[in-house]
Amino acid sequence: MSARQRLVLTGLAVVVLVVAFLIARGAGGDDKAADTPPPVAATQGADTSTVTTPTTVPLTTTSAAPAAVPTVVVRGGKPQGGVKRLTFAKGDQIAFRVRSDVADEIHVHGYDVMRQVRAGGTVTFSFRGTIDGIFVVELEGRGVEIASLEVTP
Repeated sequence: MSARQRLVLTGLAVVVLVVAFLIARGAGGDDKAADTPPPVAATQGADTSTVTTPTTVPLTTTSAAPAAVPTVVVRGGKPQGGVKRLTFAKGDQIAFRVRSDVADEIHVHGYDVMRQVRAGGTVTFSFRGTIDGIFVVELEGRGVEIASLEVTP
């Protein structure tokens, strides 16, 4: 195998690893960290003038746009616009974000899912809707309801 072929294969391997990392990391967490892709490392001693960095990799081949993820905005420790109603069907993937100007633990009662949000931060919730009913989403430390999660049968 020539040096050029090895370089191309190494470049492709780096691209595959970066894409796999981004897919695996998409499960949730702080959006600030998720919005910044990791740098692509060049192989030591390699001619980097022929290595290209991928820009955008489509993850689906369907023409339908992905559904927007609802966002609950917390300002001054209260939900902006009042308690947000989130509705999903049982069996669906429940996904929403909370952007907060105060640090607190956000708790989805009934499902017992919790995430810490720092002041000025955003957290993402994503879990399967296995229980139907209406559930409180709360700033746990403040005891303030920020959303009402309804999972329909």
